[in-house]
Order: sequence, then structure tokens, then C-alpha cells
Amino acid sequence: MLLGTVFFATAQQKIPTLSELTNKNMEALDKKVKMNPTQRNIIYNYTMDMYREQLALTKKQQTGGYNDDDIAKFYRMQNETTKNIRNILKGDQQTDYDNFLEEQLRGGNKKKKKKHSKDEEEEVVTGISGLKLPANATPPNANP
Repeated sequence: MLLGTVFFATAQQKIPTLSELTNKNMEALDKKVKMNPTQRNIIYNYTMDMYREQLALTKKQQTGGYNDDDIAKFYRMQNETTKNIRNILKGDQQTDYDNFLEEQLRGGNKKKKKKHSKDEEEEVVTGISGLKLPANATPPNANP
């Protein structure tokens, strides 16, 4: 019975896959920054590489086999990825990308929208916390 409880708890806290993280990020970025197909493909690859390293670091952290150098290496890679993406973008796209990054640092785009039949508001959760929610789940900060 204990094993079943552990399995059930683990299944509920599913870690997003590399492609889920990359696709979710690219969808959000594509809404903010209008990119041509070439830019989208190059940025997709940069983003996927960054998330691959992030997931590897997360696994190291979970097993306790990481150190400060691993974290510093990831942040250097993240900064390099941001710089490379900015170099791909032109003009207003760079400004839109900077705004996108600021929004991500604030915790994603959390909008409130009205339900059709009630006056209650529902919070839309994005980012990694949005990926962790099961379908039809109520966001943690939403009004019941």
C-alpha cells in the first residue's frame, strides 16, 4: 500500500518533458515576438538546448550530485542563449523579446478572465507551474 501511495504521488507531480517545455516556451514567445520560420527554427534549437541543460541540472539537484559550479555553468549558458536569440532577432523583435523575458521573470503571463455565466474570475497559470497542473485543475491562486 505504501508503494502505491508513493507511485500515485510521483505520477501527480510529473516533470515536464524536454519537448513540452520547449514547445510551451516557443508558443508563448511566438505570441509576443513575430518571427519568420528561420528565426523560429534557430530559436527553437537554442531553447531546446537550454532546457536540456536545465533538466539535467534538475536531475542532479534531486539526487544531490550538484555543486555551485553546475549552477553557475547553467546560468552562463542561459545568458549565452539569451544573447544568441537577441542576435537572431531584429529591431522591434529584440524589444518584444526583452519584454517577454521580463514577463517570464515576473512569473509568466497571468491573466484574469471572466467566466461566461458567473462573475467569478479564473486565473490562467502559465510557465512551468501551468505544465504541472492536470487538465481541468483549478490554479492554486484562483478563487473557488
